[in-house]
Amino acid sequence: MDGAMEKPIARLRLLRGLSLMGVVFTIVVILVGVWTRLVDAGLGCPDWPGCYGRLVVPDADTASLHSPDAPLETFKAWVEMVHRYIASALGLLVLALVALALPLRRRAGFPWRLTLALLAVIILQGAFGAFTVTLKLWPQVVTLHLLGGLTVMLLFLWLHLRLRQATLEGVQQPRVKRRMSLLWALVAALLVGQLALGGWTSSNYAGISCQGFPTCNGEWWPEMDWSDGFHLTQTVGPNYLHGQLHADARTAIHFGHRLGALALGVGLVLLAVAHWSRREMRPWMLGILGSYAFQVALGVANVLLWLPLSLALAHTAGAVLLIVVLTLAYWRASLMRSDKPGYQQVDDKKEWAHA
Repeated sequence: MDGAMEKPIARLRLLRGLSLMGVVFTIVVILVGVWTRLVDAGLGCPDWPGCYGRLVVPDADTASLHSPDAPLETFKAWVEMVHRYIASALGLLVLALVALALPLRRRAGFPWRLTLALLAVIILQGAFGAFTVTLKLWPQVVTLHLLGGLTVMLLFLWLHLRLRQATLEGVQQPRVKRRMSLLWALVAALLVGQLALGGWTSSNYAGISCQGFPTCNGEWWPEMDWSDGFHLTQTVGPNYLHGQLHADARTAIHFGHRLGALALGVGLVLLAVAHWSRREMRPWMLGILGSYAFQVALGVANVLLWLPLSLALAHTAGAVLLIVVLTLAYWRASLMRSDKPGYQQVDDKKEWAHA
């Protein structure tokens, strides 16, 4: 091997490892963030980036002097600070990845723009983290913070897949260049919408506002206040810990999340039917449907068992699993379209015809 190529190839291998590490690390950060919220520790430290003005949780007297109106709860403060520490470590990982990628940015096919997009989103995610505290768990920001974390995970995963294609012997152009088909785009939109509904349900504390399943509070169509439940310009200022909405508004939010799950399920079944004729895609379609079924089962269990901490955390993990499996399946399907002559021209029409 040419000595001039050894260092770039070693750098590329390191970038592959860091991007995969980033996927796993981001999942950990997301789950720790959800756990922080579930134990009501989101405002365990009333300021940002420190905790009562310190980089570590202070004693009660110091905390009282800094914020007399926010009594220190040591456990919740440490939970919040641990979340901040590991989120900061994730940010440092992104900075290291960008620094390592910088010398390769001009090589043909290297995903430099994707790397910069990851940096931009992690910076934005840090801002959402600050606003989550300073705006006292304002549901809009909490929901965006969750979606931002999932976006960081997805960007890390896509970057890893792109880096696995690079060879650096005059880096090959990535093969996944065609536009997303209409059916895949529909499923992606339904998934994003359902994730947003899940975040909105959690941030408004509507997880058990519909008691029972499949009915809601003993009715198929209960009393609901859709306008208040999805009023996206709620007042900034109040403390949104445990929510501010009345019961009918929270019921509408929860019911909307159930309807979103149903719509996503229909979309995933259509996707599976459309790709079932291709043997290479069958395991991926089974993986998608299995992940969805697992997630639905967790959602039902959370309702029937009154939202236990472990199941609520598992429900978020299930959403992460579904995103990962769906992304990998799309990557595989895209490679198949690019590899087979004539595949691209007929794919969109056949996809909808099969569905």
